[in-house]
Amino acid sequence: MTEGVLVVDSGEPRIGDVVSRAPVEVAVGVLIQPDGSFLLTSRPPGKAYAGYWEFPGGKLEAGETVQDALRRELHEELGILIESAVIWKVAMVDYPHALVRLSFCKVLHWTGDMQMREQQSCAWQTLPVRVAPVLPGTVPVLRWLASERGFVGETHGWEPVSSELGQDQ
Repeated sequence: MTEGVLVVDSGEPRIGDVVSRAPVEVAVGVLIQPDGSFLLTSRPPGKAYAGYWEFPGGKLEAGETVQDALRRELHEELGILIESAVIWKVAMVDYPHALVRLSFCKVLHWTGDMQMREQQSCAWQTLPVRVAPVLPGTVPVLRWLASERGFVGETHGWEPVSSELGQDQ
């Protein structure tokens, strides 16, 4: 379920290294509509990689499970309530500012009207996605969705930051 470490902006300095840095645990929702389209949101102003498109979610707080954190984050960010979330895939991403373990959960059912509560934008997308730039940690998910759906071709159109897939350490 976990692949190698995706290293983003490999030329930028890191605080520590992949082995010594404790990963930040993040719950991520892959919201999918019945027609197969999925939700991407832009990172709000003031956050690292502001304006980049990603799947919504956020950091786990002390004592939270991935599912609890995802419920809380989707309500805080989007104003929706989800019933269940099961971890689908996990990816480790090494950004210059943090080592992040992303636990991706497919979300097929939610209630409430979506509201962008953090001044972010949202877009329902299909492959290839038409929004840009795409956050590097989002790219593996697009590839996983493409594989599941038998989609052949580029999953997105723009990669502004250098990234490489390293080995687990």
